[in-house]
Amino acid sequence: MSHPTSYQPDGAPFDPVALARLANALFQAAPGVPDVPGTQAPVNIAPPGSPLVSPAGFGPNVPGTPIPQGQLPGANLLPASPTPVLSLGNRVPALAPVAPAGNGVPDKVYSTLPAYEPRIGGAVLGLPGVPALPVAGAPSHDGASPFYFINERHGYPGAGLPGAASVIDRHPPFDVHAIRRDFPILQERVNGRQLVWFDNAATTHKPQSVIDRISYFYTHENSNIHRAAHELAARATDAYEGARERVQRFINAPDVNEVIFVRGTTEAINLVAKSWGAQHIGEGDEIIVSHLEHHANIVPWQQLATAKGARLRVMPVDDSGQILLDEYRQLLNARTKLVAVTQVSNALGTVTPIKEIVALARRAGVRTLVDGAQSISHMRVDVQELGADFFVFSGHKVFGPTGIGVVWGKREVLEDMPPWQGGGNMIADVTFEKTVFQPIPNKFEAGTGNIADAVGLGAAIDYVNRVGIDNIACYEHQLLEYGTEQLKRINGVRLIGTAADKASVMSFVLAGHSTEEVGRALNDEGVAVRTGHHCAQPILRRFGVETTVRPSLAFYNTHDEIDRLTTVIRRLAGQR
Repeated sequence: MSHPTSYQPDGAPFDPVALARLANALFQAAPGVPDVPGTQAPVNIAPPGSPLVSPAGFGPNVPGTPIPQGQLPGANLLPASPTPVLSLGNRVPALAPVAPAGNGVPDKVYSTLPAYEPRIGGAVLGLPGVPALPVAGAPSHDGASPFYFINERHGYPGAGLPGAASVIDRHPPFDVHAIRRDFPILQERVNGRQLVWFDNAATTHKPQSVIDRISYFYTHENSNIHRAAHELAARATDAYEGARERVQRFINAPDVNEVIFVRGTTEAINLVAKSWGAQHIGEGDEIIVSHLEHHANIVPWQQLATAKGARLRVMPVDDSGQILLDEYRQLLNARTKLVAVTQVSNALGTVTPIKEIVALARRAGVRTLVDGAQSISHMRVDVQELGADFFVFSGHKVFGPTGIGVVWGKREVLEDMPPWQGGGNMIADVTFEKTVFQPIPNKFEAGTGNIADAVGLGAAIDYVNRVGIDNIACYEHQLLEYGTEQLKRINGVRLIGTAADKASVMSFVLAGHSTEEVGRALNDEGVAVRTGHHCAQPILRRFGVETTVRPSLAFYNTHDEIDRLTTVIRRLAGQR
């Protein structure tokens, strides 16, 4: 049914006064950067002096304008091109009075605009009034958009330009409903119901800005990097190295060349094991891991220990799933060469006392590696503050693409390590007698890397920075507390992992039902969770189970989604 003010007595399909007001606002904005909800940038621009120019300076490739001049104030500013006029017209109903979202923008704006149109301004992204973030040393651009590929900088936003030393963070008020609009897959329907994605510990979804950034790379920049003299090689290299700088700033690494791109956390740990470990671990040496580790932080060290005649030792945990520091202290000795430990458990959500673990190892002269796969999207990471020798994570855990990850290592440690793979991109000179390798990071990036997905990771970091990692941590903590309390109230639910300091994960089992049954029942209602051993069999067996149901949270989840999950669990519990 039409809104009573949407149609005029003369049969016009929209209110011309409202349309004129929109047009005035549009053309008073900075050129190329409209931020009026419900509007579209003008097209078919004719050059000055052309006979096809309308009074506004735009032309539809035929003389004249479709609206008579002088009829309405501001109407002569409308572009003559039929395309933008129709686009403006069919969006006017979206501006009818509605209940505003938490950020003050009517929901109808978002539901009417296609997903790609948030490129035209912050208001349509659901983050109104977000200015371009100032960058040290960057030229000033009055009115420049803070969003991607609107400027000339090879598809990156004004925030975080390659070569910039620092970024001043400014964040809009946290609005989960605005954030959800940035993730197109959250509108997907499963079994007729809107998707609830509680499998974030396995992988996170991607905002539209990341999807578009990767598409833009393949459309405008695709080339191999570093070695060609042509324009696309320069663009691709700028984009790839710009992503490396984004990672450097995101984890507060002291040197951009300490950031090495790999396929993911698993490859990152294997790189350290095969390079540093092969050089420094010998017979009788010891490597310490925790009981909480993902298989990726166990198996490479087992392989290394077997090959070298070394020994793997394990930090135990208490009944809540937290590491016992006193027991860890007793494990450290003169034979210990490496401590490799997760910052957040993927199976339990336990946040480990990582600073204390690293500090104790350093006092004993022991190198440390921190697995940040599960921490990177949930809390602020500062590698200088941590003090570890290596920090590793995966891009797809932090709203970026799969197939891209990071090894950060201290410069003096990396420079002492031999390359772990050989090929192109990592050599300075090759003869049949010897090879001279390039310095870090290229020494560890043999062959053609995953260029586009590195660029996508850079865009994901930009997005997280725009929202604010502290905002994310605070909101997710509220969700975790709420979800944990709701699950505790259900008869038959046993939570696996109840440490006081947790992030993201609510692992549980339900008496009388297998984890597979619970997972299927949730999937029938459109709720996606992971069931199984989560590549962390030792820690689950520590609690007497082989598998759990593992809902895991991200900052685009809501309290209502948790209610949908617990409703299914209550129904199953009542069937016992």
